[in-house]
Amino acid sequence: MKKSRIAVLALAACLVSAPACTNMSKTQQGGLSGAAIGAGAGAGIGALTGGSGTIGALIGGAAGGILGGIYGHSQDD
Repeated sequence: MKKSRIAVLALAACLVSAPACTNMSKTQQGGLSGAAIGAGAGAGIGALTGGSGTIGALIGGAAGGILGGIYGHSQDD
């Protein structure tokens, strides 16, 4: 029951914050998207390999944010 509440709150946060991305540059969008994808992938990989999902999410989010920002910046130019 507690997990379903967290999932509903996370979904609500995503839906509320989605319109905020419309005025972002491609660098900002790439960084944000990369961080979100990297955090999800890092958490999943960390949990599947028996490591810490939290540490995986932090490392994946940081790496994804940097790489997404670099990619988005190249699209801006």
